[in-house]
Order: sequence, then C-alpha cells, then structure tokens
Amino acid sequence: MSDSDAPRFVDRRAAARMDEDGGEAAAPEEEATAPKETPAADLAEQLEAARAAAERFEASWKRAAADLANYKRRVEQERSEQARLAGAALVINLLPIRDDFGRAVETLDSTLAGLNWVQGVIAIERKLGSLLESMGVAEVPAEGKTFDPNQHEAVGRAPGPENVCLHVVQKGYALSGAVIRPAMVIVGEGGEAAPADASESENEGA
Repeated sequence: MSDSDAPRFVDRRAAARMDEDGGEAAAPEEEATAPKETPAADLAEQLEAARAAAERFEASWKRAAADLANYKRRVEQERSEQARLAGAALVINLLPIRDDFGRAVETLDSTLAGLNWVQGVIAIERKLGSLLESMGVAEVPAEGKTFDPNQHEAVGRAPGPENVCLHVVQKGYALSGAVIRPAMVIVGEGGEAAPADASESENEGA
C-alpha cells in the first residue's frame, strides 16, 4: 500500500495552534449590508401623516376642553338657578307674614301707641322688612303708576285716569328685579272720580 493510499490523520489541536500563531486565518464573516436610504418622497409622506395625526389630536383636545368648560358653566348656572329658586320660595312664604304685620301696624289705634306690645309689633314689622330688603326684595311701585300687566294685577275698575293704578289692594314684590308677586290694584276706567266732599253733601241732603 502506497503512502497516498494510507489514511491521513489530522491533529486538530495543532491546526488550531497554527491558526492562533499566524497561520492561515479563517475567512472573515460577510459584512452586514448597509441599510438602504429612505427616499425623500417617503419621508415627506411620513411627515405629512404625522402632522395630520397631530392636528386630529389637537382638535380632539380642543373639543374636550370646550365640552368641559361648557359643562362647568352649565353646572354653575344650575346651582345659581337652584339657589335663586330656593330664595324665591322662602320670600314668597314670608310675604303673607309681612302683609299681616303691615296691616296690623296700619290699623293700630293711636291711643295704643305707647303700649309695650304695640311697640314690639312695630319693631317686628320693621325687622321683617329689613330682612326682606337684605335678601333683595323690593316693593313693586303701583299707586299712581301706569298699569303694567308684568307688575300689576287688576282686581277692579273705578272712575279715574284711564289705565292708571288708583288704589293698591295688596302690595307686590320683586326679588332681584324679578317680580315674584304682582301688586293687586284698582285701575282707572276713564272719567273723573266724584269728589269726596260732593258725595258727602249729597248723602247729607238725602
């Protein structure tokens, strides 16, 4: 058997040392391929898409902010309206008491003016009036004024200047400028009212 036909034995350790000592180096790995440059047209499209998305987000944010502001304003208006209605309800319930005290003071006999309980009634009537004024309540002007259906309620007619409030049957009141109870009045129907002296003379002659 010739030398060429003999099996060949390779010393792997020796081959490895040869590589380390400067033997034939292994073939370097293939270099990574460089990334392709993105065309300018694609960049412009991406920029435009990002800008459109930003505009949508901004519009959505503005709508949400506007909705929140409207909600807050509506809540404040509802609270204010509820407070106004509660105040109006309280005033409306106090007005009959105010009327009773007013009639009591107006009809007091002058001979009772010095009594303590009379002075107490007058003081209560004044305090109640001051309380209503502090709450924004004001009397509706009526007597001698032109009849206004928004402020007055006609409960009768009598001879006198036409469409003028001649006499107040029940006082009216307004809360913060809004009428909560119209004044009940007697309205003139035209013509001149008969003088009181003439009427008395006729009665005496009869």
